[in-house]
Amino acid sequence: MTESPFAVDMQNIVIRFPGVLANDHVNFTLGQGEIHALLGENGAGKSTLMNALAGLYKPASGTMKVYGEPVNFSSPKDAIAKGIGMVHQHFMLVPNQTVTENILLGLNEPRFRMSLKKYDQKVLELQEQFGLRVDPTALIWQLSVGEQQRVEILKTLYRGAKILIMDEPTAVLAPQEIDELMETMKAMVATGKSIIFISHKLQEVTAVADRVTVLRKGVVTAEGIAASGMTKRDLANLMVGRDVVFTIQKTPHNPGDVVLDVKDVRGENNKGVPALRGVSLAVRSGEILGIAGVSGNGQSELAEVITGMRECTGSILINGEEMANKPPIAAIKAGVAHVPEDRTHVGSAPSMSITDNTIMKSYRQPPVGKGWSIDSKYARANAQELKEAYGILAPSVDTMARKLSGGNLQKVILAREISGGPKLMVAVQPTRGLDVGAIEAIQRLILAQREEGTAVLLVSEELEELLSLSDRIAVIYEGEIMGTVLTDQANVDELGLMMTGTRLDHLKKFEEVSHHEEA
Repeated sequence: MTESPFAVDMQNIVIRFPGVLANDHVNFTLGQGEIHALLGENGAGKSTLMNALAGLYKPASGTMKVYGEPVNFSSPKDAIAKGIGMVHQHFMLVPNQTVTENILLGLNEPRFRMSLKKYDQKVLELQEQFGLRVDPTALIWQLSVGEQQRVEILKTLYRGAKILIMDEPTAVLAPQEIDELMETMKAMVATGKSIIFISHKLQEVTAVADRVTVLRKGVVTAEGIAASGMTKRDLANLMVGRDVVFTIQKTPHNPGDVVLDVKDVRGENNKGVPALRGVSLAVRSGEILGIAGVSGNGQSELAEVITGMRECTGSILINGEEMANKPPIAAIKAGVAHVPEDRTHVGSAPSMSITDNTIMKSYRQPPVGKGWSIDSKYARANAQELKEAYGILAPSVDTMARKLSGGNLQKVILAREISGGPKLMVAVQPTRGLDVGAIEAIQRLILAQREEGTAVLLVSEELEELLSLSDRIAVIYEGEIMGTVLTDQANVDELGLMMTGTRLDHLKKFEEVSHHEEA
């Protein structure tokens, strides 16, 4: 039998859910030693297709071959036995166990007695092969997000995976960690492994993929095309079926009075460790202040102390009123809109309808609230208006939030927050994990708030997004502001140095010395 040129060959795959045709006769092939990117908007059917390959779903029809051999998986265990491993976007690790213990979890060997030192060494050897450095003896909760992802990849490789499905692997990584992951992927395919790379970040796809397949509403719009020569604009057009604007034009910066004034704020994270160390900043009306930083440097805690979700010391003035340590309802009454990092569990109630989610901040007072009851007719009519105005794609306003794609759920949250006419908007990672079409829509909504005179604090790990939307950028490192720069004078290299702990005033002194020596 001649060896198949494909590690994976999926033909005419059909997968249905009640009322939804998720994959409509989809063809997908993965070459041996290849990185094949799988693109598409939220809800296009990418993860569904890959879940079938990983043994989680059974197709209604179609065929699958792995290294030329027909397969019909009944469970993920069958897929793993064929050398297929999936690195999920949301990590599946036990926080209070070590790296090695997590890698060995669920394996038949060792069974009764375990010499952890022996297996620590095996993990180190695997790390050296692929450049995935992480301390085998460290507990998972002690690791950064990037290090935890390395553990997930090591888990898959330790189980002998030759085909890796990487589902949005860069969604939670900082720029430096993304570069490291790209190098790891190249190292893996150099040893003959094959990678399916699901991503929304088109610059990464053009940088690392050999071929690209694009899905739109469950149908293939481009099958296995060469990635070389494709631009971000080309790929975006295939994904959404129209031209996408990557750099949104904004009007000149003309800020008003100070709306948010943060002075010497200090606070702890969930582990009781200092996360904010004397943060001071101000945001004016009609201005977007971007907060740049590597994940875990106090961004989340800063947003939470401003919105009343975390205690702190220091002063937080909103339109001159002290708000530090007041409950979230006080922030709501002061006109604060909050788009939280966790849109599913904090920003929305997944098992409640779109209507219920849109009135979460307004149900206490008229016209939604009527004494002890809610005017359901008004609430539904208002939700319908918001659904149409914000382009929320859902069967009806009675659809539960958990059934929405990430982009549509984010639109529901923004519709609720913006419709209240906020004076200050705190938006944390508002476009994380969204496709290019949804990102453009969300960014336009945020810029529209700036035009309305709202003060916007925008927390993002996407430097490109901060440079596109912000008027000024403040860089946070280990809970301290390293410096603030005007966006039109921002230097990406300087921002990167500040994100890793160099203060702006030190950079300026270094530049002055360098210019003096050159002169």
